[in-house]
Amino acid sequence: MTIREMQERKKELGLTYAQIAERSGLPVGTVQKVLGGITLTPRYDTIMALESVLGEEQPVAVRESARPYNVKKQGEYTLEDYYQYPDDIRVELIDGVIYYMSSPTSAHQLIGGYIYSKMLQHMLNNGGECLPMIAPMDVQLDCDDRTMVEPDVLIVCDRDKIINRCVYGAPDFIIEILSKSTKKKDSVIKLNKYLNAGVREYWMIDPMKKKVIVYDFAHDEYPIIYGFDAKVPVGIWNGNLEIDFAEVYDHVRFLYEREK
Repeated sequence: MTIREMQERKKELGLTYAQIAERSGLPVGTVQKVLGGITLTPRYDTIMALESVLGEEQPVAVRESARPYNVKKQGEYTLEDYYQYPDDIRVELIDGVIYYMSSPTSAHQLIGGYIYSKMLQHMLNNGGECLPMIAPMDVQLDCDDRTMVEPDVLIVCDRDKIINRCVYGAPDFIIEILSKSTKKKDSVIKLNKYLNAGVREYWMIDPMKKKVIVYDFAHDEYPIIYGFDAKVPVGIWNGNLEIDFAEVYDHVRFLYEREK
């Protein structure tokens, strides 16, 4: 990565110099000088340490300032390790691998919140057991101690799965809103996890490409790809609710127009 790319990534992740120093093992002063453009020719090992924190999303185990977490090989982490992370550090645990989660963008939050509000209103107007929920919400997908995910929007129809600590078991419906850093995880790793865990329907929303990719696992119909001009039916509700993505886009249009 170039220094400029690292500066942009730092802004995207919302990290402070101190947090980057803590996670990279570099002195705070070194981080400030490199990312502040003062050190023009940083050492190779310094660049590699910064890339380990600011590169595309990778499985990582971060550290507290007071003491390091128990260092394990990726694939060996459990819920005991997951619960050691402080609330201001967002991670997911998938098959024993810890994934660091960057802060969501404004478009991400506005799109997820808008869709959740439509689903909640549908449930309130029509009744039924299916309950929409929105992140942050832990989902102990496989009911084991090796996986805990945090979908952006979810619907749970078996309310016995909803306990104070988390959703214990597979939701019926999940939405993930893609970003450059999470696209691979959401479209490959989570896709297969959700399918195998028994999720009935999975939407991936790509704000950059203005696409909605729908996997209707319950009826073996996937993928179906919609644009942001389409009305997308919610399959678990037999299409009685459609999300009008033209309305969704209108809700966030100002962000797209500002970037032009």
